[in-house]
Amino acid sequence: MSELHRGLRPESRIVHPSVEEVAVSRPLGVPLHQGHVFAFPDSDALAHAFHGPDRGFLYNRHGNPTVRSLERAVADLEGGAAALAASSGMGAINTVLLGLLRSGDHVIAQRSLYGGTFATLADLAARWGVEVTRVGGDDPEEVREALRPTTRLLYLETVSNPVARVTDLPALIAVAREAGVLSVVDNTFPTPLLCRPIEHGADIVIHSATKYLGGHSDVLAGVAVFADADLYHRVWHHSVELGAALDPFAAWLTLRGMQTLGLRVRQHCASALDLAGRLAAHPAVGTVHHPGLPGHPDHELARRLLPDGQGGVFAFDLAGGREAARTFVGEVRLASLAPSLGGVHTLILHSASTTHRQLSDEELTAAGIGPGTVRIAVGIEHTEDLWADLEQALAKL
Repeated sequence: MSELHRGLRPESRIVHPSVEEVAVSRPLGVPLHQGHVFAFPDSDALAHAFHGPDRGFLYNRHGNPTVRSLERAVADLEGGAAALAASSGMGAINTVLLGLLRSGDHVIAQRSLYGGTFATLADLAARWGVEVTRVGGDDPEEVREALRPTTRLLYLETVSNPVARVTDLPALIAVAREAGVLSVVDNTFPTPLLCRPIEHGADIVIHSATKYLGGHSDVLAGVAVFADADLYHRVWHHSVELGAALDPFAAWLTLRGMQTLGLRVRQHCASALDLAGRLAAHPAVGTVHHPGLPGHPDHELARRLLPDGQGGVFAFDLAGGREAARTFVGEVRLASLAPSLGGVHTLILHSASTTHRQLSDEELTAAGIGPGTVRIAVGIEHTEDLWADLEQALAKL
């Protein structure tokens, strides 16, 4: 019995069980710290913890040991100074954008972006007066011409969703850095194993950890990695008030999934490239948007920027348009008709009516998304089984 428990009645002792400390051995996996409130020895220590992420764990909205382990792991993979986890990929995106922008600011963003990001920027423009200029991902002069005195952010995706355009990160980020503009790169598709945008000058890298980092379609999480510690602290203070904190169990699941990231990414890349080549030769398929194929407009850039693989997500256009896409996604059997990506299962969807439903016809065209564009996120099933499934669905068109 501890000194605290001595003389207490059962009702009090059960509220205050002893906490075991590991002294000689160590846990092989990261422990799950599910508790969200932490006690302090004195008032000064408690007050001190409110003022920063490195002053002791206080309350899960401010930080948690398991969540911190995930943040450090992703920051290490990306080569960043620190990371901030959020309750979803959109939570990470909104934490960064809302933490850095204010009314009257100007953002330069790619035309081809994830639909949720597109919608967030449109909302900031409509309700908060944040101006947004759209650019492609391959012309630094276009970025230079878009710069204004009020420009605060350049927002890019390493590989765009869904048509897999590869962004010339070194060239575009160099223009932003020269102008004193922060660059934010969504690196969800390639993961840090295929590309590390901070090495190309990015200030912030965002991941929907729901996807490849978690890897098993059983967790919702996001992470923002910061190249600079001061910028991290600036956004951290905002994140505490925003409240998009990651649950410790979700962090634990993501860490567990990351242990097999290297194995999974290799399989995703190999199978996706194989399937893309077969689809390109099929008479029911028009353009295949995979940067690993020689005919892709970013093929040479992909070879330089993503030499170890171009990821497991790509898109293809069905010659029969929207109705053909509707039929096709309803006929697959091994692949699942579902949102998200990056897990062990192969997932497929019609982009214009789902992930990019927020875009007008003109905006869809500008993003390279046609009425018959289908996105496929290739899992780790056997490639021959996947091809047999796609081939039988194509035969129904």
